[in-house]
Amino acid sequence: MAAELDFSPPEIPEPTFMENVLRYGLFFGAIFQLICVLAIILPVSKSHKADSDSFEPKNPETVKKPKAIAPQISKKPKKETKKKR
Repeated sequence: MAAELDFSPPEIPEPTFMENVLRYGLFFGAIFQLICVLAIILPVSKSHKADSDSFEPKNPETVKKPKAIAPQISKKPKKETKKKR
């Protein structure tokens, strides 16, 4: 009865090129996602020089004021007219 049992390792075919591309692509994607999550959790502090540059006063010529949108007088949509041919 012991002679009937087959304890040899199963035959596993070699992975194809596309299987290798898929495997390494999945590894690369997982590492990229971990880096993105860590970038959100652990923000990088800015250097002191970069912070001081952002607080410099700007010239009034370069500062643009937001334009106010003029209120519409009529709230009704305009009636569309068909062109006569």
